[in-house]
Amino acid sequence: MSDVIKAETIYDAMGAVLTRWTMGSPAAPAASFWRAELGDDAVEAELRLLALSGQFLGTALTMEPSSSLRILPDIPALALPTVPETLRPLVRRILTTKKQGKVKTDLVHFLAARGWTMHPADWMPQADDDDAPDLYAGWRDWAAIAASDSATRRQTDDRLSAENWDDFWPAARKVALAELRRRDPSAARAVLEAKLAGETADTRWRLLSLLSERLSDEDLAFLEGVAANDRGPKVKALATSLLARLGRGPAAGEDTAELAGFFAVKTKGLLRRSRVVQAEPLKTAAQSLRRKALFDGADLTSFADALGLAPQELIAAWDWNTDQTADAALVDLIVATGADAQVSQAADAVSEHDATGLIISLAARLAPAERARHAEAALNARGIRFELAQLIAGTAARLRDPLSAPAGKTLLAALQRDDARPSDDAEEFHALGLIASREGARGALNGLAGAGLLQGDPRLDMLRLNAALDDKGAKP
Repeated sequence: MSDVIKAETIYDAMGAVLTRWTMGSPAAPAASFWRAELGDDAVEAELRLLALSGQFLGTALTMEPSSSLRILPDIPALALPTVPETLRPLVRRILTTKKQGKVKTDLVHFLAARGWTMHPADWMPQADDDDAPDLYAGWRDWAAIAASDSATRRQTDDRLSAENWDDFWPAARKVALAELRRRDPSAARAVLEAKLAGETADTRWRLLSLLSERLSDEDLAFLEGVAANDRGPKVKALATSLLARLGRGPAAGEDTAELAGFFAVKTKGLLRRSRVVQAEPLKTAAQSLRRKALFDGADLTSFADALGLAPQELIAAWDWNTDQTADAALVDLIVATGADAQVSQAADAVSEHDATGLIISLAARLAPAERARHAEAALNARGIRFELAQLIAGTAARLRDPLSAPAGKTLLAALQRDDARPSDDAEEFHALGLIASREGARGALNGLAGAGLLQGDPRLDMLRLNAALDDKGAKP
């Protein structure tokens, strides 16, 4: 018997050998070709068969790839360095102990704001992960390539144009379009005019949202065309919202006049008289539902016009904290249809009137420095929790002495309670680690250690990462 045939014979017998072992039966009788090597002792024969079969399967067999094997391109290098090797175990522990998707999103955004990226062995975004920072666009497109059967697009470092649109994978294209919009708004709009119609509704919505950057009257004709002709309701609604931010919402009609009827413009003060917009009392649930429906279909400029005010006058005259449902509806209206200056004015107004929770709705449209300012002010003046402050600030805050805020004092007091448990306030500790500066994180660790918290406590992981990580990011 030749060596090739013998190898095939052995391989064919391996199935019977493994089946017998799986069933708890002796397998030596199925390996007659090794009878001399196995010997006559039954127990010894099984041990020898185990050794021989393991050696055979490990050395005499070579797995051949299928004909459909694809060679993927290398994972692209990112613009920022990978988090230091010594800190990767801590990053992995944060990822594994905090299962919520928001925690992972907050972590990768925190690292990006500090000038670092994840290691691809620890975390990789999915192709459709729109929450990932823009610097991961190359990895998102790599994931799309890995999942796609189509040919890889040409990799290009050229400036995006209508001509090379198809050379970009989707995530890199969106980032390139955003950069073009920041540098040359008219060129970016021209590219969208040429290529937007050929994309899916979800992609059209994501790309059109980039026009909110440096939005101007030059975008009017294009947005009016999208609002009138796009086949996607969500895309049409976005175009209408962007038009409203430019003060070109639909003219005040019967619905807007009806909405204005739920409010009254009054004057107050004897010497320095000023106007105030007050909500009329709602008498029935049906009125409440109707007012909500009218707010959903309105825009800020038309609503203000119906009250005889300019948008900025409406925000200044609004009677905050009297009707919280109306407050929330107005804030949503400002976020969707207000100009950037009106969003900032509204954030200042709700902060001044201690309606801090509404800033969370406004935060996404505020500049990073404004978000950090409002978060720090709310912590110190309003006594909000670190979790709420982190929702307001995002990754922009770098608080130098967070434990001096009321939330910090509350956290320190909680550690001294007789019934304190090791799992208490875990999310509050995590949020503290996200909003502190590096120096603030080090100071917080010292303060918490002085209060009796062990440095190895897993609740301190985010603070320890913050304290150990060089801050190479742009300051808000």
